Amino acid sequence: MRLLLLLAIAPGALIVWRVYKQDKIEKEPPKLIRKLLIAGVVSVIPAILLEMLFGSVFGVSEGASSVFLVAIDAFIVTALVEEGLKYFILKKFTWNVADFNYTFDAIVYSVTVSMGFAIIENIFYVLSNGVGNAIIRAVISVPGHAVFAVYMGYYYGMAKLCDKEGDARGRKKLLKKALWVPVGLHGFFDFCLMSNSTVLILVFMAFIGVLYFLTYKNLKKFSVQDSEI
Repeated sequence: MRLLLLLAIAPGALIVWRVYKQDKIEKEPPKLIRKLLIAGVVSVIPAILLEMLFGSVFGVSEGASSVFLVAIDAFIVTALVEEGLKYFILKKFTWNVADFNYTFDAIVYSVTVSMGFAIIENIFYVLSNGVGNAIIRAVISVPGHAVFAVYMGYYYGMAKLCDKEGDARGRKKLLKKALWVPVGLHGFFDFCLMSNSTVLILVFMAFIGVLYFLTYKNLKKFSVQDSEI
C-alpha cells in the first residue's frame, strides 16, 4: 500500500518541484503553493459529479462505440469539466494576489493546481490497478495534465500582463486561450485513447512525443522570458 501511494504521488510532486525551480526571479510563497495544491485535490469531487451529470445529459456511457459520443466524452465530459475547474481555481485564488507579479508565476500556479488534481486522480487509479498502471500513468497521464497546465498558465500570465497594461481586449482574448487551448489538448489526448483505434493510438504516441518535447523546450523559454507584471 505504501509503495503504491508513493508511486501515485511522486510523479505529480516531482513535476511541481521542477516547475517551481524554474521560477528563477522570485519564488512563490510556500503557503500559496500548498493552498493551490489542496484546491486541486479538492476539485476532484466536483469533477466527478459534473462528469456524471454531463455524461447523463449527453447520453455518454463508458466504452461508447459512436465516434461522436467518444468525442463528446473526451472534449466536453472530461476535458472541459476538468480544465474548466482548474481554470476556475486558478482565477479565483491567484488573479488578485500581490505575489502574482511575474508572468511565469502563472505557470507555477497552474501546474500546482493541475498536479493536485492529478495526484488524487492517480491515487485512485494506482490503488485500483497496481504498479503497472502507476508506471504508465507516470509517463503519460500525469505529465499530460502538467503539459495542459503549462499552456493554461502561459496564456493566463500574459492575460494578467495585458490587464496591467490596460489592454482589456488582449486580456479577454488570452483568458479565453488559457481555457480553450488546454481543453483542446486534453480533449484530443483523451479522444485518441478512448477511440480504441490502432491508427489513433499511433497518432496519440506521435502527438504526445512532439507535445512533451515542445513543452519541455517552451517551459525553459517561458522561464528565461519571465516578465514583471
